[in-house]
Amino acid sequence: MVQAQNFNEWGEETDVHIPKLTLERLILELGAIFLSTLTDVPDPSRRVSGVMIYDPIDTQAVSEDVIVLGVGFEAGEELRALMDELGPQDVTAVVVREPAAVDEVTAAMARRHGVVLLGLTPGASWTQLHSMISSLLADDVGVHRSEKIGGVPSGDLFAFANAVALLLGAPVTIEDRNCRVIAFSSGQEEADEPRVETILARKVPERYIRQYTEAGFFQELYSSDRPVHMKLSSTAEGYKDRTAIAIRGAGGEILGSIWAAVPKPLEPDTLEGFRDLAKVAALHILRIRAGSDTDQKRRRAGLLKTALEGEQGAEASMRELGIDEAPLGVFAASVLGVGNDKLEGIVEEQALRQWVTDAIAVHLAAVHPAACVALMGDTIYGALPLKSVIDGESQAVRLVEDLLCRLGKRTALSVGIGQVVSGTRNLATGREGAERALRVQLNQPGAESGASLFSDVHVEAMILELRDRFASGYESATGPVARLWEHDMRHGTDFVATLRVWLDSMGDISSAADQLHVHPNTLRYRLRRLSDLSGLDLTDPDARFAAQVLLRVVPEFNGTEPQ
Repeated sequence: MVQAQNFNEWGEETDVHIPKLTLERLILELGAIFLSTLTDVPDPSRRVSGVMIYDPIDTQAVSEDVIVLGVGFEAGEELRALMDELGPQDVTAVVVREPAAVDEVTAAMARRHGVVLLGLTPGASWTQLHSMISSLLADDVGVHRSEKIGGVPSGDLFAFANAVALLLGAPVTIEDRNCRVIAFSSGQEEADEPRVETILARKVPERYIRQYTEAGFFQELYSSDRPVHMKLSSTAEGYKDRTAIAIRGAGGEILGSIWAAVPKPLEPDTLEGFRDLAKVAALHILRIRAGSDTDQKRRRAGLLKTALEGEQGAEASMRELGIDEAPLGVFAASVLGVGNDKLEGIVEEQALRQWVTDAIAVHLAAVHPAACVALMGDTIYGALPLKSVIDGESQAVRLVEDLLCRLGKRTALSVGIGQVVSGTRNLATGREGAERALRVQLNQPGAESGASLFSDVHVEAMILELRDRFASGYESATGPVARLWEHDMRHGTDFVATLRVWLDSMGDISSAADQLHVHPNTLRYRLRRLSDLSGLDLTDPDARFAAQVLLRVVPEFNGTEPQ
């Protein structure tokens, strides 16, 4: 619930409190005009983390606490089947088109799954609803929690509109120069038919624009720095007057206007307060301008880089991104099929990587608004807020697999997924795990689009790192296997290959002999011979394990070079 006392100064702190987007706030902001409740709301404070349109044909990763738009679904068996599928995934609510008669069986199923059923009011479109919920969600992301203008989170025009409505005692809209609605307060059902029509269309209808223009209202509005009052010329009952004020930026630039639907002219003191509110509105709009889409993406990418590097400012960056409290899945991705040495090719490839980064960011933003992505060098990194540490890995894998599926054949991408972590100190661990898993994925024979989970490839990652030590000359092979390799090099024998095949066959003489195309007795003789030459005790499990490790990590022994 929005609470307020007053706005006396430009940017002065007040007692306004705007919560994160909850079910209660969603219904408060969009109720009557867009939504109605079809079932009880047992937990009004439940968080809303995203909005998605459900497509029964397309396999989708469903994040926790999302609002699902059931386009085309009707109340009844279809809706119950949908809840059976989505209920276990902890969605917050499902919206269906009204009129929708929800029977007791459906309502009981909704209660059992903890899902609230909402109805989209007749006359409103799914596109409008998706846009409105996305706008409310956007207000919760990317702004530091301590940043406030006039007691309201910076750039949160919906929260600001609610505060203005409470102070004026009338529902308000905030509009741009083209009469498009960019925010509105709750309680619009208390206004009149023209206001409801405006909210549904997100723009003032043309006939009212003509009426205001012909009456000289816009000229008066934009030439004054004070509120202007107008009576709608309509004989219909219930139509309210309008009091509006222009929102001005630096140099008198008109940024938009605030419109209140009032039953009578406002008192002088209230009009003076309205004038002060317009100054605060200007700060919010300018804050939004500064956080335009491109700038915001760059800003969030920069914050993620700071957080992943774990240096000074990492903790503040995570707070500003809104990922400091949730469990996180970190991934690292590499675009396949690039590696040009020429300057022109390098520039083109980096542009491709940035394009893929932007595509990933758009996709993940629809899944969870706090998900963030950044291109660092040649690698794309991402942080995915997850619902729990216990189930986080499986959720992260589903999200990444869904991402790879959506990129399809247009772009081949190898992805490594790190451990689920929480907190600034552990974020570096998640990044390291993601990078190690990515390296394993890239070293797969004929590497193609796919993902590796670090916990699944931990041993393979360690083997690659051991290989690095030998390949760099930091380690040199010694012991029985090294002696065998030296013998093979001097005499042209293949004892190392024989040993590898026998160990890979788990000591099965027949299987190993078939692979080597020799008689089993010949293989037995070779094994005795190589044991005598090297001093390798083939009956000792520790000696066999040590030999297997060296055969995998010493490049000379297996003819491979790690990437």
